[in-house]
Amino acid sequence: MYDIIVVGAGPAGGSAALFAAKSGKKTLIIDNDKSITKRAWMENHYGVKEISGPDLVEVGKQQAAKFGAEIITDTVVNIVKSDSGVTVETENQKYEGTHVILATGMLVDVAEKSGIKTVPGTEPRVKSIIEVDAQGKTNVDGVWAAGTVAGVSMHTIITAGDGAKVAINIISELNGERYVDHDILK
Repeated sequence: MYDIIVVGAGPAGGSAALFAAKSGKKTLIIDNDKSITKRAWMENHYGVKEISGPDLVEVGKQQAAKFGAEIITDTVVNIVKSDSGVTVETENQKYEGTHVILATGMLVDVAEKSGIKTVPGTEPRVKSIIEVDAQGKTNVDGVWAAGTVAGVSMHTIITAGDGAKVAINIISELNGERYVDHDILK
């Protein structure tokens, strides 16, 4: 049983997994290796002079793995609410988690199949998004969404921040108090 399962390893999912794993939560990232970020070039990501999308995604996965996140390459086909949490079904296996974060970019097909409410998109070229509250919660208990699929701007710096925000909200809920992660210069 994972504390947090993240679907998608682009900026939103990678950032969410980084915060989740660094907080000590048992974290799994399931990624199909098809992130739209892998086609991007960024010169507008604060703190980074310039970086390719593939490099940004890879560095994010490495950061999450450094703190213990497990990463698998597979395709999620369904999400099912259960008595003990949420089951994430992939093409090859099933994974149980207390919380799931959908960070699937422009894709809502699994959400719709799983009974997660979607609404019209808010960004150009984004037809539908998952309806979330201010914390990132969907209409299905234990299922959250972050990044473009949750209606924020497609810019990587914004989706990464949204992934972190949603993860911090889940960690805070699991801990029973507000979670803060601040490192200091050594």
